[in-house]
Amino acid sequence: MLFFYMVVLFIVFLFQFGVSCSCLAMNRGQQETLLNSTWGILENKTKTDLESQLNCCGLLNGTSSRTQFELDLQNCPAFCKKDGFCFSCGDKMLNHATEALKILGGVGLFFSFTEILGVWLAVRYRNQKDPRANPSAFL
Repeated sequence: MLFFYMVVLFIVFLFQFGVSCSCLAMNRGQQETLLNSTWGILENKTKTDLESQLNCCGLLNGTSSRTQFELDLQNCPAFCKKDGFCFSCGDKMLNHATEALKILGGVGLFFSFTEILGVWLAVRYRNQKDPRANPSAFL
């Protein structure tokens, strides 16, 4: 039973270590690519809800054409439009995502190394004999 625990814990370690490293290695350009592809498949209602809740307009100023950005700005329901200046939703989401990925990657790395410690302890003590059988044969 302890052997299967070690195997499962090691598989969880590998998966968690890989995801944590991926979170820490993801740069701004990769995040922008992911956000652009996701923004393109969103429905207009979802985009409108995001713009009103985050108080921003459009995805990223540099990624869309100038006429597309102006069209997005005209259809934007955000309150910042009254002030005359709005941040792009992509910038707000990317800043938050960068912080979240750093935190998640660090916490994931910490717990993945505690899992490898658990695997090491299980390997270390798995071959001990049952102390109830014979007290002199413990080690």
